[in-house]
Amino acid sequence: MPSTEANVSETLENCPLCGEPLRGNPNECGKCDWVKGYRQRNYGGSQRDTIAAVLSLVPGAGHFYKGHKLSGWLFFFGTGGAIAAALLAGTFTAGFGALLLLIYWIWVMMLAYWTDDLVVAQAGGKS
Repeated sequence: MPSTEANVSETLENCPLCGEPLRGNPNECGKCDWVKGYRQRNYGGSQRDTIAAVLSLVPGAGHFYKGHKLSGWLFFFGTGGAIAAALLAGTFTAGFGALLLLIYWIWVMMLAYWTDDLVVAQAGGKS
């Protein structure tokens, strides 16, 4: 069985999943559920993703920007607990609390960057 990670070019003759010849429409297979672009992910972020990550310097703001209000509130109020834990850990260890806080902040920013943008999805894909 062919690999599903096959390089999809413009002139496919056989389905990369089942090997069936693509007759008539080279963009989908009539035998299986394969369509052109299957398992291809766009790793380039949009401008809104970058803005959400920058807004997450205030944890939760990037999630609000992308339309995830509940998770925005949870990150906003959860950051107080993270700061308290970092201060407590910093009291007993040399700098470990600051490292934990930095890791938490970067994690929140990455989540805001990678989270689906509900605002654009509701607007019909227009930004």
